[in-house]
Amino acid sequence: MVAIGYRGDTFHGSQIQPNVRTVQGSIVKAIRKIGWWSDGCLGMSSRTDAGVSVRMNLARLDLPGEVSSSVGDRRVLRALNDHLPEDIVAWGARRIPQRSPSRPVISRKYYYRSEISRRWPNEVDLDFLQESCSILEGYHDFSNFCRVEEGRETERTVNECKPWINSEGRAIGISVSAQSFLWNQVRRISSAITSVISGEIDADELRMALDNPQNTVDLGMDPPEGLVLWEIDHAFLGGLGLNSEPDTTHFSNAPIGSREHSIWSGLCKLEMSTMIHSEWISQYEKF
Repeated sequence: MVAIGYRGDTFHGSQIQPNVRTVQGSIVKAIRKIGWWSDGCLGMSSRTDAGVSVRMNLARLDLPGEVSSSVGDRRVLRALNDHLPEDIVAWGARRIPQRSPSRPVISRKYYYRSEISRRWPNEVDLDFLQESCSILEGYHDFSNFCRVEEGRETERTVNECKPWINSEGRAIGISVSAQSFLWNQVRRISSAITSVISGEIDADELRMALDNPQNTVDLGMDPPEGLVLWEIDHAFLGGLGLNSEPDTTHFSNAPIGSREHSIWSGLCKLEMSTMIHSEWISQYEKF
């Protein structure tokens, strides 16, 4: 199992699609160049949309027998990184039992920098934000907080939803943890919480949208650029990549004016990119 990270703004999502650049497609090309490719040898743990960056996703890679017995984990990483494009990094690896599934995991954790939305208040009541986040915790039908896919159940358990606090003690967004997520779920949760703390709706309206999934309510969806898949806890990886907090010391404050905020959003994206690049380096050096 290989831990990988990538920049979301340079890919049309993680899954292979025809005629566009994707993360999985780029990994397949690298494996073919190395000479390790066989049908069905690659599986991705989490699907991400275009624009969503990733500190840690997991790729299950079934190596040919002669390679698996002779090549160590660090050599696997070196070989992959020598053939991957610069916006994908393989930074950790663990040998796992054969045919171990890549998708069933203990938990996934996302961070969303909600202040990339102009609606995010410059001054946030932390207690109120925490109360709003806690409404989304637990087992619910999240039909009003996802893109509903035909034939797929919309019930999920959110283990934790809490404020993302930067190094200065200021609330800049949210973090959300669950075993699995629905399509667009975190971005829609962020938009809904932003609506509450900005006063567009009250907390009771948020509860009603959650408790009455049969009544369609659109609470919006925040842009993909604010979202980072931070970590995946997998039973066979021994804590690889866990318990690392985002370094926000270089994050700037969002300006008040709408025009200034529009310009600042570009800087915000660069800061997010710097954050995950620094994490890749840190994790690779630990390996």
